[in-house]
Amino acid sequence: MMILVLDNIRSCYNVGAILRTAEGFGVEKVILSGYTPRVHDARLLPHLREKLDREIHKTALGAEEMIEIEASDDILARLDELKEQDWKVVGLENNISNVPLFRLNDELLKNKLGDKIVLVLGEEVHGISKDVVSKVDLFVEIPMKGRKESFNVSVAAGIAMYGIMNL
Repeated sequence: MMILVLDNIRSCYNVGAILRTAEGFGVEKVILSGYTPRVHDARLLPHLREKLDREIHKTALGAEEMIEIEASDDILARLDELKEQDWKVVGLENNISNVPLFRLNDELLKNKLGDKIVLVLGEEVHGISKDVVSKVDLFVEIPMKGRKESFNVSVAAGIAMYGIMNL
């Protein structure tokens, strides 16, 4: 089982693409936190809510109506709750130091993960915020072969979901 956390993702298009991919992989739930654009956000004025919904829909193509989506105003507390329910919090990151970092294709990774995984995706440029990093049980990275250091967050999300689900 997998839950995704999208923390401080800036782009509606990335959110939509991740929702579509998550639905395709059968992810249990997607939790939106920080300034990540939310679908059907009742806190927004109707015209702004409609605009965000339309933007997310462009890449989600209806997946935003098919998958369970939760908004969290306190992601640190929410991650603590999930950890108490035996969920393993896994951060997708490639630019972090002083913590164990497993490559997605590392044979040891399978033994480190359980059956209940919370995959945390952070902001497109700066990654997972420092406060959320403190809640992560282990970090994974996608092995890169080219000269670029990272993938677009929606592409990375798809690779990570596929990789973790097929360990």
